[in-house]
Amino acid sequence: MILRPFYLACLAHGSYLLGDEKTGVAVIVDPQRDVDVYVEEAAKLGLRIEHVLLTHFHADFVAGHLELRDRCGAKIHLGARARADYAFSPLADGARLEFGSLGIGVLETPGHTPEGVCLTVFDLAADRDKPKAVLTGDTLFIGDVGRPDLMASVGFKAEDLAGMLYDSLQTKLMTLPDETLVYPAHGAGSACGKNMSDERVSTIGEQKLYNYALKARSREEFIGLVTEGQAEAPGYFSRDAEMNRRERSTLDAALAALPELALPQAEKAVLGGALLLDTRDPADFSGAHWRGAVNIGLDGKFANWAGSVLDAGIALVIVADPGREKESVLRLARVGIDRVAGVLKGGMRALDARPDLVARTPRVTARALAERLSGGNAPLVVDVRTDAERAAGFVAGSVHLPLAQWPRRLAEVPKGRPVAVYCAGGYRSSIAASLLRSAGHDDVTDLVGGFGAWREQSLPTALS
Repeated sequence: MILRPFYLACLAHGSYLLGDEKTGVAVIVDPQRDVDVYVEEAAKLGLRIEHVLLTHFHADFVAGHLELRDRCGAKIHLGARARADYAFSPLADGARLEFGSLGIGVLETPGHTPEGVCLTVFDLAADRDKPKAVLTGDTLFIGDVGRPDLMASVGFKAEDLAGMLYDSLQTKLMTLPDETLVYPAHGAGSACGKNMSDERVSTIGEQKLYNYALKARSREEFIGLVTEGQAEAPGYFSRDAEMNRRERSTLDAALAALPELALPQAEKAVLGGALLLDTRDPADFSGAHWRGAVNIGLDGKFANWAGSVLDAGIALVIVADPGREKESVLRLARVGIDRVAGVLKGGMRALDARPDLVARTPRVTARALAERLSGGNAPLVVDVRTDAERAAGFVAGSVHLPLAQWPRRLAEVPKGRPVAVYCAGGYRSSIAASLLRSAGHDDVTDLVGGFGAWREQSLPTALS
């Protein structure tokens, strides 16, 4: 019996290859959309990918079940309560799949979503009745449980789902042997929970001892614990969950149709309504970029922020560092952004002969911003951090506009007044500054080093 974990750090996403050496069968659980990693690993192990299982309809990424179906002929399995456009085999509570020495048991665990399941993993050659591990999807994390509020906008009450989650945990997962290994679908950094550990494997016994949600003394206390204090869900979550339910184009098709655009072609696409997306480092973007471009740097939480602030219905022209064009498109596709008109051939070097297209975003030090605030025509200072970050302290006099809310609230920033934006260190503020300039704000500066630099200079701060 083989169990191989995979971890995609940029989405804090765990997926798994289960296999059996004797029969040569491989089963992939909760795959990312770019499935080459599983195909290559299966080939190394001498396995064939014949099955793909989703523990639920994930909201934070587009899963690779259709890609594995089309690439490998894999059969798709979903929880028995799932409804999807494509053919799948339903997994009912108590069902068992066996392939040689590999056994997979099904536990229906509604709560995070109505159709959620967890999968017990057995080494049948050692013990047919005692699982070695359980793949918990988004039902149980290390240090946390799945948030029950993501389905609130599609007809389910968070409190009702939280009650289902409590029952699933207490009657299904907590009855497993304490030594059962726990492999979740997400870790720290995911928006699918609020207290996730950066550990990637635990045990049922450890979670009983240390998981805050499992210490609730009653169903009512549990519901209160898991429904309060959840961060705002990114706007793309509902779109990605829907994409995982329906038949859609595969990643292979999206990458095959990716053209390189010479500058005249790119300019024509932009004039036709395409949005410029610059995926370079914020410092490089600040120094020079195509006027009107939005900056989301590849070396940060690129996919999360792209999904949160970009309109998936608008075609994109990508400006990237040479050699990172395909990476930019691939990581957009992981969160369901497939409308890419092309990538600018040559990157920013293509604009060498067109200085009229080039703009810069001024960056200001903490001390220089403080001096501007004490003088005439002081800028409006906008804090784009989260509520939790804001509660721990902020630049005195600043207004709060979390970046995740910008698609619906950017118009609240008044035009005709200088604006300075800041975050914790500079990544999110570069996104915010570029969105403002793309929307027609002319006088926008970005605080170098963010709130950390401001506080290091002992400049005026406040607490909410």
